[in-house]
Order: sequence, then structure tokens, then C-alpha cells
Amino acid sequence: MTLAPSDSGRRPWLNRAVPAAALAILTSACGQVSDLPPVAWGDEILRQPREWYASGEARAAADSVIAYQTAEGGWPKNTDLLTPPSSPDDGGRPTIDNGATTTPMRFLALVVDSTGDARYRQAFERGMDYLFAAQYPNGGWPQYFPLREGYYSRITYNDTAMSNVLTLLRDAGAADAPYGFVDQPRRDRAVAAVARGVDVILRSQIKQDGQLTVWCAQHDERTLEPAWARSYEPPSLSGGESVGIVRFLMSVENPTPEIVAAIEGAVRWLRSVAMSGVRVRRIPSSDGRVERVLVQDPAAPPLWARFYELGTNRPLYLDRDSVYRYDFSEIGVERRSGYSYHGTWAAELLDKDYPRWRAA
Repeated sequence: MTLAPSDSGRRPWLNRAVPAAALAILTSACGQVSDLPPVAWGDEILRQPREWYASGEARAAADSVIAYQTAEGGWPKNTDLLTPPSSPDDGGRPTIDNGATTTPMRFLALVVDSTGDARYRQAFERGMDYLFAAQYPNGGWPQYFPLREGYYSRITYNDTAMSNVLTLLRDAGAADAPYGFVDQPRRDRAVAAVARGVDVILRSQIKQDGQLTVWCAQHDERTLEPAWARSYEPPSLSGGESVGIVRFLMSVENPTPEIVAAIEGAVRWLRSVAMSGVRVRRIPSSDGRVERVLVQDPAAPPLWARFYELGTNRPLYLDRDSVYRYDFSEIGVERRSGYSYHGTWAAELLDKDYPRWRAA
């Protein structure tokens, strides 16, 4: 989740109380507080010029980020980590959901690569140790660690959570830039963790009539069967989260026949369930919500449902009452305005990524 910068036009952490040390770093490095456009927390902070990560601004940001690191070594989600915490307990429980933990680790790696600062390296290493501790013996990762009761402990493909972890550990294990500072024991553990993660992905891929299809957004951590999450997120075939898994598998160098078969099966299934001739129309309402409805449009690009029913491949819609429905219009306005049941998630994968992978 990317949080928007503040409306004032200054850097996010300067809109609130700033620790004197952080402000001193920024002021001494830059001469004065800069009025440059703010760098927001999220993917944007990972796309700056390399020299920026050695700046006083980046150090001040890194100081704020490590202040949010929990005792276990992870980070909370849905938190603007560029706003220094007001207390040690700010933020919440550590998780890999919504880019938590992996995004701050990637940012810290860029700062370490540019500065060599031991404090940031140690925070990154604690993050790696957290990811190692959180992994189940079968290779999966729960959404939260330490474990929480309920769906939080399921193996979580939702929101590319596990794909994010595997990508980071793969790159760190290979010592790819900017992870050249990672010590050899942690590199070795990362390589082993990724191997176990790939194995559980292959073993949890859903088969129908003997054919490989895709994955559920979350799988039972013991049986690997598709599992419930929230009341409107049933065991199902995922038209969204499966795309991130396929992309990760496509990034594996020298893929095994099993990985190739997994990709081919998923691509074949995604093609077969694409919805044509309909598009999502957004209708603003007087209360500020934007309701989504499906309308006929022969020229609309392919669309995918978030949930497909196991066994039938029918688009599946649930409201908070957990009742299976097959007509999107039967979902209440609250969920139609607050949740994405459809998307073009697989379009670029099928049109560009898969052909490039096949050619390679």
C-alpha cells in the first residue's frame, strides 16, 4: 500500500514532530530543509536515483523506518514509516501483508549499499532473521508472525505477500545488488528458504480433473488446501493473486519441468476463465462512495474475477454474509464500493510476460 504524501507539499515526516537528531542529519547534509517534492512511503521510495540513498534525507528516512522495526524483526502494515513513531508501540504487529517488512527491508538495503552504515545493515539482517523464523517447515509463510488466531496464520499468497518475500530472499541469496553486503550464512539460508517456498507453491497448485490450474489467495498451513480468509473471501481459484505467483515462477532461472508445467497450467486456466464483453463501471454516490457495477461492452478488454468457484470455474461473489452468489449485482453496495471483485490482473501477464518467458 502506498501512502500519499501530505497535502502541505513538504516531506511527510516534517509535517509532524521530528526527532532533533533526524532533523540535524537532514539539515547538516543539505544545508537547509529542502522544498523538493516529497518522497512518499511505498514503491516510490525504492525508485530514487542511487546517489539519493546516501543523502541525509535517506538517512533520516531510514532512522524513522528502523524505529518501527518490532522486537521480532519485522514491520507493521499500512503505516507511513516516514513519520517517526510517537511511541515504541506505534504501528502494530509485524506482518508480510501489503508490502510490510519486505518494502522497508528493500529500502534499507539500498541505503546500506550506498552508505555502508552498520545500523541499517543490522536492521536488515534482523529482518532476514524474522523471515527465516516465520517460514513454516513446509515452505509457506503466514500473513502474521508471531502467529495470530484465524486466517492470519494461513499460507498467504494474497497481495503478493509470499511472492514479495521469495523475491527478496532470492536476490539476497544471490548477493544481487543492492544485497552484496549480506553475509554468507544468511545467503545460504535464503537460498534454502526460497527452495522450500517454491516447493510449497508447486504442491499447493490446485488441480481440476487432473489439470493444473492456479492457487487460492490463502492455503491451509497443514493440508495446503484452499482456505477461507475473511467472510467474503472463500476457498476458491484466484484470478488476481495467482498472477503474482506465476510472475515469480517465471523469474526462476533454469526452471525445472515442474515449474514449467505449473506456469503453463496457470496460463492455460487464466486464458480459459477471462470474462469478455463486460467492463466495470464506477458510479459515484452522494455519500462519497464509488459503487462498481458490471455493464455490457463488446469492446471491453478481458476481465478476471477475484474468485472462481472450485470445480465449476464460475465467477463467485460473496458479501459479508458468506453466501455464494454468481451475479455481481446481488452484492451489497458496501462491498461493491469497498472491494475489488474484478480486475485486468492477468492481461499484461498473458499478452507480454508469458510470450517473453516462452521466447527466453
